[in-house]
Amino acid sequence: MKKLRTIARLIGPFAGLIFVFMIFRIIAPSAFYSAYNLKTIVTQSVITGVGAMGMTLVIIAGGIDLSVGSVIALCTVIVARLLASWGDAPGALLPLCAATIAVGCGGLCGFVNGYLSAGLRIVPFIVTLGTMQIARGAAKWLGREQTVLAPSTWLNSCMDVDPAPAWLVVAPGVWMLIALAAAMALVLRRTVFGRHVFALGSNEAAARLCGIDVVKTRVLIYALCGACTGLAGLMQFANLTVGDPTAAGGMELDIIAAVVIGGGSLAGGEGSALGSLLGAVLMAMLRNGCNLVGIPNYVQNILIGAIIIAAVALDRYKQRARA
Repeated sequence: MKKLRTIARLIGPFAGLIFVFMIFRIIAPSAFYSAYNLKTIVTQSVITGVGAMGMTLVIIAGGIDLSVGSVIALCTVIVARLLASWGDAPGALLPLCAATIAVGCGGLCGFVNGYLSAGLRIVPFIVTLGTMQIARGAAKWLGREQTVLAPSTWLNSCMDVDPAPAWLVVAPGVWMLIALAAAMALVLRRTVFGRHVFALGSNEAAARLCGIDVVKTRVLIYALCGACTGLAGLMQFANLTVGDPTAAGGMELDIIAAVVIGGGSLAGGEGSALGSLLGAVLMAMLRNGCNLVGIPNYVQNILIGAIIIAAVALDRYKQRARA
């Protein structure tokens, strides 16, 4: 029965993805279902998808992180600032160092969120709302309130729709997202840590009585979410090729929406890496199709908001049905 429920949770996001595709297949121009545009859609889902992998851990554990959008912007500025300080020809190793520092910075931000919420017992919503403002302010300070230019490196090609080695077919960032989703699914379903994550979201008091170190586990969860956010920031830099302290405004809502649409429950205890991945692709497809049809941006926001409300309402209905 548990496996059947897991399959049922995945059928919903997949069916939604097919439904959205068929709608735009009918009303959108033929360019929508061209090979190039389909590659564009999956590339556009990378940043949200990578961030959603970390957010999946947090939401399954019954938490929330509103700071991810600001941390993404902070990481883009960090990468650009480091590359700019190393000159016009940073070589191949220095960009890797910059990327590692950015991911580490994201992990540190997540660690702070986890320590403040779990260690000091402050509501995660309040903690991450505060760190969201702190991270955004830090990004503006490091960027001196302007866009930070950076020399061209191999990082810039991570989000190329048509990658240089043609055998890659899609952007390197897409393959990275697939690998990350597979690793996250393995962690959640086949490791002790994954069981602890689900236990925290299902019943924290019972998890504590079972011997789970709640504080340590939550801090690790938020740190991993921060590292994924740093990686999303790296992909954002590759997409923009500059460090923008104003980037990713509101992206935390897109990331949370991808997890919820993918079957994650804001009450905790439910969610999957594959579902979050499908949710990210669905949102990218929705935005892409709306742009091709000519639907204004504010209508897109209304549609996505309605989808989020519907997904949460459906989750509440399922919880009441089980009770």
